[in-house]
Amino acid sequence: MKAARALLGWSQSDLALRSGVSEPTIKRLEASDGPLGGRSDTVEKVVSALEQAGIIFVSENGEGPGVRLRKGVI
Repeated sequence: MKAARALLGWSQSDLALRSGVSEPTIKRLEASDGPLGGRSDTVEKVVSALEQAGIIFVSENGEGPGVRLRKGVI
């Protein structure tokens, strides 16, 4: 989540506003290591907001999971 925000130049406040998830929840989710936890509807909102902004989530491929920014964004 942090890497995706960094690619977009978004703050935690920006992600909270665009996803409809509270800023304290964004902070809590980013503070924990490992896969994104939380309620499934919260995760869906965050992922959807990031994808709509141009983030592509890359699956584990031997090098680990990651994020990319879709071409032509920003």
